[in-house]
Amino acid sequence: MALSDPLAQRLTFRPGQEGYEDEIAGFQTGFAQEPDVVVAASDADDVVAAVRYAAAAGLPVGVQATGHGLPDAARGGVLISTRRMDSVEIDAAARTVRVGAGVRWAPVVAAAAEHGLAPLNGSAPSVGVVAYTLGGGVGILAREFGYAADRVRSVDVVTADGELRHVTAASEPELFWGLLGGGANLGVVTALEIGLVPVARLYGGALAFDGREVDPATLLRGYAAWTRTVPDELTSSVAALVYPDVPQLPPHLRGRYLVSVRIAYTGPAEDGERLVAPLRALGPTVSDGLREMPYAESHTIHNDPDFPHAYYGDNLMLTELDLPGAERLLALTGPAAEHMHVVQLNHLGGALARPVGHDNAVPHRAAAWAVRLLSPLEGTDRAALRELYARAFAPLAPHAVGRSVNFALAGGDRPDGVYDADTRKRLAGLKATYDPANLFRRNYSVG
Repeated sequence: MALSDPLAQRLTFRPGQEGYEDEIAGFQTGFAQEPDVVVAASDADDVVAAVRYAAAAGLPVGVQATGHGLPDAARGGVLISTRRMDSVEIDAAARTVRVGAGVRWAPVVAAAAEHGLAPLNGSAPSVGVVAYTLGGGVGILAREFGYAADRVRSVDVVTADGELRHVTAASEPELFWGLLGGGANLGVVTALEIGLVPVARLYGGALAFDGREVDPATLLRGYAAWTRTVPDELTSSVAALVYPDVPQLPPHLRGRYLVSVRIAYTGPAEDGERLVAPLRALGPTVSDGLREMPYAESHTIHNDPDFPHAYYGDNLMLTELDLPGAERLLALTGPAAEHMHVVQLNHLGGALARPVGHDNAVPHRAAAWAVRLLSPLEGTDRAALRELYARAFAPLAPHAVGRSVNFALAGGDRPDGVYDADTRKRLAGLKATYDPANLFRRNYSVG
């Protein structure tokens, strides 16, 4: 490598070289990445060098922190691995945190908790902070505090011209608008400064029902009616799946069809108990984990898997929940299905419909529900899953306003519907200004 090469003296990996496979490995194992070169960035200077190299060579750029969502541009191009950029700096007085590009939510939650604060993180502590936030970020406190993107104070980003910019709503309002909600399509973010909220504890957990003993349709109708009675301080979702009958799982889960309501409520525990009473009345539960807990234990509410695996996914954002359509979705993906599927319904609204502090490109704020479907790829393929998803989502489509940025490409391959027409046009204008050569290509990864 010539000394004039921007990557000279940077840590890089190329196909066939020791360490290459480890560097490209991520949480999502179902899709192959084959970048020409991986730049293992430890700071913003490494990112600048990688972007300048890619621009000079005419190569696309992808970015990966945790690999929950794989960058589309990684094949045949430059993959910037940011996992080493893992600094977390809390300013308790200002109620902010500054995070590097490779930081996951777990250390942010832990650091903020020491000061009685919390970030607007998602359910999985292993997800990367930056990509989650750039996609909007619907967290476990979303109805009370809105999208994670709404709390961003500043963005450090390397644009396609190889320049590192410190972007705020005051300094570059249009670029700031587009970065928050626009995914990683306008540059490589090296750091974010994000506002924290004064939450030290919550009442939450999960109520799990056996879907073979309690009618899932009854549960769904009862849950939907219940959501119309709760305050914005309560954020909830429903998950339904048939657990595989395998020895790796605890005996009480093997082969069971569980429908679980997951809850996070920041009010007093006694009020939480009163609020969830109608849910407990829907039928006998397999488990009842609702309790008061420190916010640092909030990851136990969803208990998302923390091991890499291959999966496919898609979603819809809905203005209202068509109950017969949702029941059809459960029927197609429940015990009668040929393969395992995970259905998740998120109750939205509240602060999600109201931008906090500044405008941004997070779309579909009118959505009252998000419906997400995930499927392991073992034993099936994308074509079969696409066909099933088309049938499962069809009854809900009349109420759809689009698809979530965070989950649109969570192992999927369909970018349409992510943005409304006005947002898409405005983002296209930013793209033409900041990345006319299309160096960054439709990277809507979740982390």
